[in-house]
Amino acid sequence: MTRVLVVDDDTRLLRTLHITLTARGYDVLTAPDGTTALRVAARHHPDVVVLDLGLPDLDGADVVSALRERSTVPVVVLSARSDSVDKVRALDRGADDYVTKPFGVDELLARLRAAVRRAAIPAHADERVEADGLVIDLGARTVERDGEPVALTRTEWAILDVLVRNRGRLVTRREVLDAAWGPGEKRETSYLRVYVAQLRRKLERDPAHPEHLLTELGMGYRFRV
Repeated sequence: MTRVLVVDDDTRLLRTLHITLTARGYDVLTAPDGTTALRVAARHHPDVVVLDLGLPDLDGADVVSALRERSTVPVVVLSARSDSVDKVRALDRGADDYVTKPFGVDELLARLRAAVRRAAIPAHADERVEADGLVIDLGARTVERDGEPVALTRTEWAILDVLVRNRGRLVTRREVLDAAWGPGEKRETSYLRVYVAQLRRKLERDPAHPEHLLTELGMGYRFRV
């Protein structure tokens, strides 16, 4: 049974999600604030976290950072904040996905399934790629830029993995979407562009003029060594 921790200060929503997710077969934990969430996560080790950003004690992005210091648990942000700045900030801190309120239950369930599925993917066989100060070890799932470690979210890893393993070859947007969120999961290409932009900020010397993570307009992406 998948254990999910839902963090939100809206008691009605918290109760609704507890009932809905329990009915769908999840083992549900809840927390009304960030401090409680971190304590519950440390004690009960959830398989996935659903996190509101507007908490009464801590900013949700800070909760993501605190979780990332101790765990790789997938985090799905569930927030009324729709501004791209808030989305990028949460994703940069280590969130794996972002759902904007109001939301559909079926969509949230699909995001949870995808997040848990990505977390269960085993590490691939060792493969190390080096290019201009960038070292990507697919087996160890580590990245270094000029000797400094670079932290990536699970979704960023999934995107980078499929591009690096097919380096030099055009990888269609559909292929990247399937690799990151699973076949059949619906995602807009604009959503994918946010993640690719994040990867460029983390990996490229000049994100505005990338040398490795290239866009093939209207088609997809290519990783060039």
